[in-house]
Amino acid sequence: MLSEHRSGRLVAWGNAWLAGHTSLDTAAEQVRTDGDEPHRVAGVPGEDGEVSWTVALGRLRAAGVTGLRLALPRPGDPLGLKGPAAFNQAAIAAGEAVLTDGPALGIVPSVDGYGPAGDRGHAVRWTVTPVETGAAPVPTLSEAEREMNAALRDAAEELARLDVARWRPELAESLAAIRGHGRAPEAVLAPGYPPRAVKVLTQAQRLAAIADLAGQDEGGSVTAMESRLRASALIDLERVTRRAQLAAYHSILEPNH
Repeated sequence: MLSEHRSGRLVAWGNAWLAGHTSLDTAAEQVRTDGDEPHRVAGVPGEDGEVSWTVALGRLRAAGVTGLRLALPRPGDPLGLKGPAAFNQAAIAAGEAVLTDGPALGIVPSVDGYGPAGDRGHAVRWTVTPVETGAAPVPTLSEAEREMNAALRDAAEELARLDVARWRPELAESLAAIRGHGRAPEAVLAPGYPPRAVKVLTQAQRLAAIADLAGQDEGGSVTAMESRLRASALIDLERVTRRAQLAAYHSILEPNH
């Protein structure tokens, strides 16, 4: 399965609603993933307690929010974040966040899982807080495609040289799928997004899955030098996939998308 962030769903469906491509109720419902309880949102302008996304989205638009942007930070790489430090730390701990166009607000999810394996549920609570102004740089869709093609080529060559696929046959199968030689599910974006954004997001999510798969075991990297080379290749690939996902989710906000 392709990995999808809840913050990505919020950005996609929130932007689709703000642009008039879907209803408020549909957008609010689509933020949830399978197994989620109804989400609760704290810190919404004009609300004292926790509210649903139906209320929260309406309040955010009334407060002047015109768009939502995704952040996918990692320790040492605060991709998409602008500050302050406390918000950045919360977003990095979550691995994701949402930033607003208009009033400078940041939104971070907190997920508590419960139940046995195979029947897990999730209680999801979002917190809205003020953040610093200014846009974090993000590539365009065309730039993201070029970056991913280059990163895939470099990573594939390095991992093949290190014989990483020998110990994980499914990695070779995933690489074949990403190159178009196998069938895999496509990412899903909300109404109003350009088809090219779906293509870029699908490619990015598949590449992220490959990077995660290749990083789960030492495999063919039997020396310290080989291990460092493999880690470097995967770090570069993983960062490019996050940049590409931001480009896809933000594309609906770009002129002439």
